[in-house]
Amino acid sequence: MTVLNNRITCVAAACALFSTSAFAQDPSLTNPAISAVLDGYYQNTERPMAERVEGFGLGHTELAMSANIDDMFYGKLTAVVEMHDGETELGLEEAFIQTLAMPGGFSVRAGRFLSDVGYLNNQHVHTDAFSDRPAAYRAFLGSHYFDDGVRLTYVAPTDIYWAMGIEAFKGDSMRAADEHGEREFEELGIYTAYTKFGGDIGANGSWQAGLSYMRNENGRLTADEHEEHDEHEEAGGDDHGHEHSHSANYTGENTYIADFVYKWAPNGNYKYQHLTVSGEYFKVTDFAPALHADEHESEHSVDDQQGWYLSGVYQFSPKWSAGLRYGEVDTQEMHGDHFDSQKLKESEISLAWHHSHFSTVRLQYTNQKGTNFDGIEDDNVITLQYVMTLGAHGAHQF
Repeated sequence: MTVLNNRITCVAAACALFSTSAFAQDPSLTNPAISAVLDGYYQNTERPMAERVEGFGLGHTELAMSANIDDMFYGKLTAVVEMHDGETELGLEEAFIQTLAMPGGFSVRAGRFLSDVGYLNNQHVHTDAFSDRPAAYRAFLGSHYFDDGVRLTYVAPTDIYWAMGIEAFKGDSMRAADEHGEREFEELGIYTAYTKFGGDIGANGSWQAGLSYMRNENGRLTADEHEEHDEHEEAGGDDHGHEHSHSANYTGENTYIADFVYKWAPNGNYKYQHLTVSGEYFKVTDFAPALHADEHESEHSVDDQQGWYLSGVYQFSPKWSAGLRYGEVDTQEMHGDHFDSQKLKESEISLAWHHSHFSTVRLQYTNQKGTNFDGIEDDNVITLQYVMTLGAHGAHQF
């Protein structure tokens, strides 16, 4: 705990130094927005690929600071404290700059940030209407994918909202398993491209749809690694291939995502009553080991990995909301020279009390049904969670 305190102190000191030096250089710099989000919970059992464990724990607790650096740039820093395998971890989820004054609808973001693929990924997890991301996100994106890289976006001058972007990342958390640390990975591992468009439906409704593509240069499995991995498991060893936090459990060279969201509120006033319906579909391909000349294609001929969810959340009064979500994920687990199919289904219902915009207490029930999925059998998960925000916090994504 002493080490953790020292690390937190260093982060706080760095934040203070940044603020002080910036004000000294430019007294007109906007006062930075500083906030903390506290996430605590109790859960009766564990969920596959999720970070929350059985019993009491801390969820996604964050400290954030953001400001316009000058008339040309905006910057943000987000530090996150989480529990993982009984240990307290401190990490940086965001540390980026973004341009403010590029012409023609273009902007550039550089540093560490959340990828803009899909609908949920570019949003902080504390803004979700459920305690955990859908199973497809946990399987294919490590819950929420953030990384070091660069993004170029363009917003078109059209009557409806139309944005598009490309990204390039290191991709360390999206690498296929490397049991013995002997594989040579590409240093620039992830490339993405996406487009999003949307508009209004009368005075009460609005919508957005998107298509995303992710190219993972390090996402394909290798036969030798997994044959050795199976022997290691038979000998009683532990699997450390994806044990670190926020790593994708199932990877491939190509990931395709389609998403949509529809929001309804009387006269566009979301304060007292609103409905949000959203869904996403994932398809992951080219994950099997590359075939050698003397191998038969049928040995590694497997179906694509897929996942999807559909969610509906209704705030029926200023202080109460209820949500329903159903999702499935179909993955392939390699054993020697063949693959075993796996399936996980999750049905969820949540009830949340919002005393204000800054405080939420949520009770959630999840029924999970697993078919050969990491040893998971049918189970019922109950989660009691609080999310509290201190200080000025930026507006949420659409």
